[in-house]
Amino acid sequence: MRRVLLTTVFGTLMFLSFATVLSAKGRKMASPDGKLTLVAKDGGFILSYGNQQMLDMPVVGMGSVIPSRMPAFQFAGRAISDYKMLAGKRKVCKNTANEYQVQLSKQIKLILRLYDDGLAFRYELTGLNGVLPPQEQTVFRISEGTRRWMQQWAESYEGFFPLSETAKVKPVPSFGPQSVTADGWNSRWGYPALLEPHDGLFALITESDIERQQSASCLYNDKETELFRVCPDKNETKLNGSWHTPWRVVIVGSLADIVASTLVTDVAEPCRLSDVSWISPGVVSWVYWAYNHGSSDFDIIRKYVDMAVKLRLPYVLIDAEWDEMKNGKTVEDAIAYARECGVKPMIWYNSSVGWIDGAPGPKFRLNKPEDREREFAWCERLGVAGVKIDFFSGDNQMNMDYCIDLLESAARHHLLVNFHGATIPRGWQRTYPNLLSTEGVYGAEWYNNVPTFTKKAAAHNATLPFTRNVIGPMDYTPCAFSDSQHPHITSHAHELALTVVFESGLQHLADRPESFLAQPDEVQQFLGSLPVAWDETRLLAGYPGDHVVMARRAGDVWYVAGINGRDDSRDLPLALKGIVKSDSRILLFADDSQQERAWQISRPSANRLPSAVPCRARGGFVLVINNNK
Repeated sequence: MRRVLLTTVFGTLMFLSFATVLSAKGRKMASPDGKLTLVAKDGGFILSYGNQQMLDMPVVGMGSVIPSRMPAFQFAGRAISDYKMLAGKRKVCKNTANEYQVQLSKQIKLILRLYDDGLAFRYELTGLNGVLPPQEQTVFRISEGTRRWMQQWAESYEGFFPLSETAKVKPVPSFGPQSVTADGWNSRWGYPALLEPHDGLFALITESDIERQQSASCLYNDKETELFRVCPDKNETKLNGSWHTPWRVVIVGSLADIVASTLVTDVAEPCRLSDVSWISPGVVSWVYWAYNHGSSDFDIIRKYVDMAVKLRLPYVLIDAEWDEMKNGKTVEDAIAYARECGVKPMIWYNSSVGWIDGAPGPKFRLNKPEDREREFAWCERLGVAGVKIDFFSGDNQMNMDYCIDLLESAARHHLLVNFHGATIPRGWQRTYPNLLSTEGVYGAEWYNNVPTFTKKAAAHNATLPFTRNVIGPMDYTPCAFSDSQHPHITSHAHELALTVVFESGLQHLADRPESFLAQPDEVQQFLGSLPVAWDETRLLAGYPGDHVVMARRAGDVWYVAGINGRDDSRDLPLALKGIVKSDSRILLFADDSQQERAWQISRPSANRLPSAVPCRARGGFVLVINNNK
């Protein structure tokens, strides 16, 4: 596997003077702005921000190479890496890193990059001759008493991120067989893991840049409560020549720094597609939330196409069971109807490597390369815009290679991709920009399944912007004003705010057509003009599980959305410096003070905007600030 160059698209590799290199050798490593430092301690490192220790990495190494004392490191250069994203929290990503190298053995090198907002490191191996990947030895120490938001590992990554100050928690039974300690505590954890080592300073641990011959990893603390080992999933690849691990990533700073960071894509491979002109993010009309088996019914699909026309949504998703179409129709008829109405259809597939027996179809159409090419060519010929692929089976190397196969094949046939029942984003959204969304989240779909979500949703929604959504697009399927099988108790304004608070290149609207079309005209117009790819993202206020106020810009229009994660009413702060101008045109969606009324919609002038917006319990608001002259 080739070594990734330090430079990226539009990038330039710059080396500091010989004197600077000498002064850096074997001493403290630092980010370009000097605020983030990494210092060797025994056989590991201490990562600090300013004068505050943020993360202890007491052990690094691969296989039997575990240094008791860290060898001297060498400054390798500075990279200025600017690149563009077609979707995500920021269109133009600018970042600068200082790279350092540590030769752990003749065959193993540790590469470390210090960015202004975090650390990324990986191991590079040479001289391999038909061997399995050696076991990684990286350990993070998370001391008991440290506030953390961590998710117990599951194949689907569909779990909560509860606030805790201890790792001693019982496993979630619904996740299936779990790794537990001798005392019965959960001992396997998924990414991302958010820590608050000091008041107001945070560290988020994750990984990026999964390539072929690699598996994804997670964290185990099965040996000691405070020691979390990086453990790659199953990988039976016999390696020859050179190979490297994915990047281990630690984002560091304030919550605003964490939310705005693009570090996961900064270290990912640049875009591999020669033509991206056909890739267009957008809002999707979605059947499944209201009608679990609706995609087997042509008449129900037609209702969602008609809704997309009415609301001016670009896409409609024909979900599972379209291969069992009723009403004397076929999926070809549904695709043709959508295209005749000017709506771009997407269709669902079972990956057929995870849930198969008893699962919906179509199945076994994508597993073999020749079948996959034939199926995607058929989609392209019919005018299908994209595919949603569901029910993968975890983080092992087989699944990772299969996902890459799917992305590359889909791109050859100009198909957008949405992975469901799959692993979390690990940088593929940069390398393969046709990947516009990924599930890997406990989302609104769970109103279909169990009553648990009803009381937990508001606090969970106020946690996701600081955890799961930091690392990439999140197909939560937001915005439901009516109820599914189990009710929701968030307000209408809270639900509308989720379309802005949550970032996804394909934003699937969950509710039924009758509900959306019964909303005020302003709400319908909002949904029809909603951007899903952003030029800029700022966190204005918030704390995990409590509240979020997020600002996102598309062109000259700012969307500011807030949600209240608590069960009591309160005011959410508005700090709009640099966002509102004296001549801005403003539209405000808020909770009505009268409980029997869902909305309070107004058009305040810039000089009459309040410093805070009143919200109901589990309420919210959206501000649309148009600065286009």
